[in-house]
Amino acid sequence: MDNDTAYLDSLYNNRAAIPDFQEYFDRWEASSEATYRAMNNRLERDVPYGDDITETMDVFLPGGESQALLLFIHGGYWRSLDKKQHAFVVTPYVDAGVAVASMNYALCPSVSMEHIVRQVIAAGAFLYRNASDFNVSKKRIYVAGHSAGGHLTAMALACLWPKVAPGLPKKLFQGGLSISGLYDLRVLTRVPSLNVDLRMSEESARELSPALMPPASSAPLSIAVGGQEIGGFKDQHRTIAQAWSGNIVADIPCPGDNHFSILDKFADPRSELFRAAMRMMDVSS
Repeated sequence: MDNDTAYLDSLYNNRAAIPDFQEYFDRWEASSEATYRAMNNRLERDVPYGDDITETMDVFLPGGESQALLLFIHGGYWRSLDKKQHAFVVTPYVDAGVAVASMNYALCPSVSMEHIVRQVIAAGAFLYRNASDFNVSKKRIYVAGHSAGGHLTAMALACLWPKVAPGLPKKLFQGGLSISGLYDLRVLTRVPSLNVDLRMSEESARELSPALMPPASSAPLSIAVGGQEIGGFKDQHRTIAQAWSGNIVADIPCPGDNHFSILDKFADPRSELFRAAMRMMDVSS
């Protein structure tokens, strides 16, 4: 590994920067198992949004009419993790009257990054068409994601929905929250430890970078990055803040958080990050 490659790797290698990262994953999985048990009667599990075995979502429902519907997209550098490790994030939202759909998607290198983006688009279209099944208005659908899910959240807001299928509105998602996302993917083509699985060319990275395309509608985007995160994610945060300045409505400070602890804040009803998500959906906690 030459000096330039080693430096770029240090900017984007969260697991190397956070030695106890596995403790986060283990705790998330245990908490998620408890969430599945506790919400068994308010859960539609493995709802298919497409034909592929990976195209499923878990939909957690509040009692009665939902005030909003939030699509949550997990992280893992588009190549790891699963919705079953992320159910823990839904509890405070469901308690506040928000239905949460936590989606799975196929992982690199088995599929391309473009394929994953298309799966997110399919999930959004599915929720819009079936909103009434979840007791929510089609005009009350939002999206949030962490890390790679933050990238996919921005891509969902950049999607030209009417071109996807007849009947889809220009603003399918009414707003988005991207937590520690990635927005200009060109740099990742120069990080071999990542691109060995992502397999992006310079051209495909450019086409999959929301920072290099305009938002497709007036839907607002809120963004957050941890104050203790490594440099690459802070760089990416600044990039989207500048590129989408007209649509950024909130930059939520998380000064004490690293790349993994910030997701705990998203699931903490006492945190500013949670309150920002509720403001995005215009729901009182």
